[in-house]
Amino acid sequence: MKALIAAGGRQPRLVAVLVGEDPASATYVASKTRACKEVGIDGVTLRLPPDIDLDTLMTHLRDLDEDPEVDGILVQLPLPAHLPERQILESIRPETDVDGFHPENVGRMWLDKPGGSPSVCTPATPTGIIELLHHNKIELSGRHAVIVGRSAIVGKPMAALLLRENCTVTVCHSRTRDLPAVCRLADILVAAIGRPAMIGPEHVADGAIVIDVGINRINDRAEVERLFPGNRKRLAGFDRRGYSVVGDVDYHRVAPKTSAITPVPRGVGPLTVAQLLVNTLKASRRQQGLKS
Repeated sequence: MKALIAAGGRQPRLVAVLVGEDPASATYVASKTRACKEVGIDGVTLRLPPDIDLDTLMTHLRDLDEDPEVDGILVQLPLPAHLPERQILESIRPETDVDGFHPENVGRMWLDKPGGSPSVCTPATPTGIIELLHHNKIELSGRHAVIVGRSAIVGKPMAALLLRENCTVTVCHSRTRDLPAVCRLADILVAAIGRPAMIGPEHVADGAIVIDVGINRINDRAEVERLFPGNRKRLAGFDRRGYSVVGDVDYHRVAPKTSAITPVPRGVGPLTVAQLLVNTLKASRRQQGLKS
């Protein structure tokens, strides 16, 4: 990306809209801004108060959308409870929707039409996971993929992209009966439920590939000791920060059963940020009439 941006054309611009003062959201936005700087994208954060009313927020988004030098807009989730998330996300034009959440972009993804006007991108986390699997030369066609979680951000688009790769796909959720038995059918297991260390060895077949999308904070030192026995680095980090970040998978107990597994942190998270920048670059080059 850095080389392509330096080769010519207007500098791409990504605007992150941060409503309120949620510490985790602020951390995520800061990481995206740092990544933008690394590759030469102009990463801007629009900080808005937590009590902002819907009309004022929509005016800000409309102004950004009408700015010809803004290539991508992302609204950092979650939003304060009084703001209608879906209405806000749908107000962003498909061309600048680098998160891939606009209904038109979602429809094109399910119709296997990621390109073509006006859609330019698919959601960053599942798209990054597909890139991860390709990079590691993992055969996808004909494999059984099980996704735990049906969110519009990860679970559902993950299913669409894996179907495009000719996987057989099962999507599990809170009403799934005998979840461990269904998960054990997976060649590729994607955990995206937002519950720390919920997926244990009883959920995983020998030799399975496990992708852990979860990012959860644990504030109990005894729980960190249980999940990471003998891991002094983890405990030292907990003592320093007062929390430890873990995934949806019980890594210590699950990893020995797998043929490949992503860690948390420094697993899917950086891929999501990287793919967001790819989406921004694609949107920018498309807007400038340049080849991607």
